[in-house]
Amino acid sequence: MRRRLLAAAAVAVVAVPALATTPPAVADRAHSSVVSTNPVDWTPHVLDGTVWALALVGDTVVVSGAFTKVTDSSRRHTFARKNIFAFGLHDGVIRTFAPEVDGAIYSLAAGPDHSVYIGGAFKNVNGTAQRGLARISLRDGERVGSFAPKVNWGDVRALAVRGDRLYAGGTFSAINGARRVGLARLNTATGAVDPNFDARLSGPGLKRVRVEHFDVSPDGRRLVAIGAFLRSGSYDRTQIALFDVGGPAAQLTSWYTDAFKPMCMKGFDTYLRQVKFSPDASYIVVAATGRASSAQKLCDSAARFETRAGGRQNPTWVQRTGGDSLYAVAITGPAVYLGGHQRWFDNPYGTDGNGPGPGAVSRPGIGAVSPRTGKALPWNPTRSRGVGVRAFLTVPQGLLVGSDTDQLGREYHGRLGMFPLS
Repeated sequence: MRRRLLAAAAVAVVAVPALATTPPAVADRAHSSVVSTNPVDWTPHVLDGTVWALALVGDTVVVSGAFTKVTDSSRRHTFARKNIFAFGLHDGVIRTFAPEVDGAIYSLAAGPDHSVYIGGAFKNVNGTAQRGLARISLRDGERVGSFAPKVNWGDVRALAVRGDRLYAGGTFSAINGARRVGLARLNTATGAVDPNFDARLSGPGLKRVRVEHFDVSPDGRRLVAIGAFLRSGSYDRTQIALFDVGGPAAQLTSWYTDAFKPMCMKGFDTYLRQVKFSPDASYIVVAATGRASSAQKLCDSAARFETRAGGRQNPTWVQRTGGDSLYAVAITGPAVYLGGHQRWFDNPYGTDGNGPGPGAVSRPGIGAVSPRTGKALPWNPTRSRGVGVRAFLTVPQGLLVGSDTDQLGREYHGRLGMFPLS
């Protein structure tokens, strides 16, 4: 039976003290249990392309990516929606919200006054030039003109709001004429660049420095960034760096790991794809691609790292797929959810093309692991694999999933679905 739900100018190294547990308001939400394997049947369907990002604004779910058409849950009514649309969290009803955005939208963040920030590879919003970063009202789909940052080139791949601060990560090298390589902090009202915040990311020998993804702790005091970079200021930080952002500057912490220094397959300037803090900010989990060539490397894996202590860190555990990419992670307390185009979990001795190794368990396209051990949990809804899951969104009712395929939990769900709490 299908379930129905009722309708800093300079970078300094500092040690980060232990933080008190803070209820997550905008990060992954803590759940009391693992979600059901049976998705709800009232979510809309995206009919083409890929869903890249999800955000919750009040009781409205905003969905973005690269697509042109959506349909309601009955699949009787089709709507033109280019790269972004919205629906009701409790009933799945598609909103009239339909701004015109001329390029892919890779990232979203809930904004004030029932609005949403969008980041991506677009150049125009509703016919007005606005590259890569904009704010849109959910009431009428209009661009909020008072928010007007000027991204010099490239795209915006990750966004997060904490208080009156908007963090943005991507391939850009300047905003509003201020040099900010891959990572910036802006005023949420105007888009003005914070003059005191500069992560000073660099990558000697890399063609382009970029922040692939980042996450900000629920209390807004720490930021972890991953991507194609090798240094922050004068300090080595290969593909991952942890910052103290509780004050006016971006202070690089003493936390670091050399776990991602070994190269994966040639051609990957970074093989890290997504990172999330746990709800209590005590650890992070990193999802990676890279074509596994050795069980000693962290290619095609998910890895947990503790964040309360400083200095050199090794992973607490590593979940290996044996050669298939992971792109998305969500942490809820009882589970760490992972999505990609993997076939197996618990597969350190398997290799791409040679099938599973000893102890491997089938987890096509989506699965969950224990936060404590990193071993696969019994949760195994399955999904058609495609390229992979690109977005998770935890909401009080369950877990939303965005991807590029149309089968989730052995049912038709066009690129979008939600697993409810059991």
